[in-house]
Amino acid sequence: MVQLIYLTTLLPFVGFLVNGLFGKKIKNEKVIGIIGSGTIGISFLIVLAAFFKTLALPVDQRQTIINLFSWIKAGNFEVSAAYQVDQLSIVMALIVTGVGFIIHVYSIGYMHGDKGFGRFFAYLNLFIFAMMNLILADNFLLMFLGWEGVGLCSYLLIGFWYDRKFEKSTTSDAAKKAFIVNRIGDFGFLLGMFLIYLTFGSLNFSDVFSRAASLNIPQYVFNFIALFLFIGATGKSAQIPLYIWLPDAMAGPTPVSALIHAATMVTAGVYMVARCSIIYASAPAIMTLIAIIGLLTAFFAATIGLVQNDIKKVLAYSTVSQLGYMFLALGVGAFASGIFHVMTHAFFKALLFLGAGSVIHGMHDEQNIQNYGGLKKYMPKTYITFLIAALAISGIPPLSGYFSKDEILWYSYANGNIIYWIIGTFTALLTAFYMFRLVSLIFEGKERFGHDKHPHESPSIMTTPLIILAVLSAIGGLIGIPELFSGNHGNQFENWLEPIFKPAQARLAIFGTHSNTEEIILMVITLIGVVGSIYAARYIYIKNNKPAEDLSGRFKGIYKLLLNKYFVDESYNAVVVNPIVKGSEKILWNFTDVKVIDGFINGAADTIGKISGAIRKLQTGVTQFYALIIVMGIVAALFWIILSL
Repeated sequence: MVQLIYLTTLLPFVGFLVNGLFGKKIKNEKVIGIIGSGTIGISFLIVLAAFFKTLALPVDQRQTIINLFSWIKAGNFEVSAAYQVDQLSIVMALIVTGVGFIIHVYSIGYMHGDKGFGRFFAYLNLFIFAMMNLILADNFLLMFLGWEGVGLCSYLLIGFWYDRKFEKSTTSDAAKKAFIVNRIGDFGFLLGMFLIYLTFGSLNFSDVFSRAASLNIPQYVFNFIALFLFIGATGKSAQIPLYIWLPDAMAGPTPVSALIHAATMVTAGVYMVARCSIIYASAPAIMTLIAIIGLLTAFFAATIGLVQNDIKKVLAYSTVSQLGYMFLALGVGAFASGIFHVMTHAFFKALLFLGAGSVIHGMHDEQNIQNYGGLKKYMPKTYITFLIAALAISGIPPLSGYFSKDEILWYSYANGNIIYWIIGTFTALLTAFYMFRLVSLIFEGKERFGHDKHPHESPSIMTTPLIILAVLSAIGGLIGIPELFSGNHGNQFENWLEPIFKPAQARLAIFGTHSNTEEIILMVITLIGVVGSIYAARYIYIKNNKPAEDLSGRFKGIYKLLLNKYFVDESYNAVVVNPIVKGSEKILWNFTDVKVIDGFINGAADTIGKISGAIRKLQTGVTQFYALIIVMGIVAALFWIILSL
């Protein structure tokens, strides 16, 4: 089945073509949904079969290259369309196709009756096609093709409801914002690719990584390559300073938020950095930068999430924060832990977004959590599954988020320093607080919605995916039980990925050893803090019955700052966007375009017109005048000939 891995990209592309070209003619939503979901479901089964096949092989034989055809050949430059199947790509492929299939099925119910039903599934399939190319590619150029593809699909899906308003603008503006911000990061990715080819003479992963491990390359070269690639990752994975597009991406339908901005696309940057682990291990200064950026992003986004009132905005900033944890793990050399959190995050964050979609569906498109309350009796399945996801992301054992997040915090202390752990742990407490603020204001307390609202549970085609994701959120972390608790078996997830990251781990500096007692103490401290945060949130928003913002009274300044997201968007508009727009209008348009370019073209035309007008006067229509001109020409020619002798 490993050799058939190309079908996992071909099938979604076929689904895109069928629903994209014939969706309006098919009209039947069931048929469209089966085509869109079925292609992803079959792809998942193929990846699952490839996983078991790879698992049965000896460790040193678990990498397979499937060469499809020669793609580009120019002189010494040659790139093939080829896929690399190994432990890392299989993990990512299982996440993309598995969670993707669940979200596709959910979308059949959520998008029921939408006029763009077929177009929506076509875009979803195209996204899976691009994402699978990104994670299966065996070279940077094919990875970049998928990288740009998911950016395009993100634009199409965020702006899917192009005729709707979103906050103070439209969904189209949110889509353009995502596209433009990602292009900034993509420029850094391109620079990294150019420098990789100049340095190693190839864009194939096997060539680049083997030469990076063996050749004597100057330190500054590794630093520049790692930095440029990380700039690309900050765009795609929404890190400071390019995170601003992701909260606005909530303008798209809720399944889009679950698929692209929680489970798959935003983790592309994490995957890329992990895939290039040997390069980053050779650039320790950049790894430190990654850890700091990730830590600051996690804390920064978590503080904003404390006061947001749009249910999807809270989850959006939560996603940004969790992505920061993943980069913190990568920055301290815990590459497997970062990927482990990618997996568990895909489970509980997809569940949170789909649960939010169920609430929005049941509340007739209302998204303000201040207008909810007491919904658990109307939506019991949504409530229970949402609660499981909230507990998982908060880090309550033995749910999945506990194992992955705690492992990151431990490595941030063991491989980093105590400051990393303190900020990371405090961010975890903030996460638990805003998640249970969300649970409390949505499902518990007094009802705060009007009589025109009639909450109801979502249909089974929407709640069944919630139940499946709830099970995965509950038990998904057991595959990565820390060595502290698993004994001689070790962390199975880390063992699976060990061959991928072994060259990088060998190059990294050896950190000091730490005792199991330290790890247990830190676990207990974190857990106590998380439980305390959950209790505080429930006390404020249920027992104390304060659905309105508690910070708005006592801490007006901080509340306003957080509610307005630190005024980052306004600052970007003032410092970057507005000067570019005004400069473009005054210099590029009014001066360069109108006066210089148009002036030159119009001036040339005017000059030709005047010359033509003067020449036109010679065309009198009098035969005698023409005869005179001919005679004068002959005489002038004769004089010229005579004088030339």
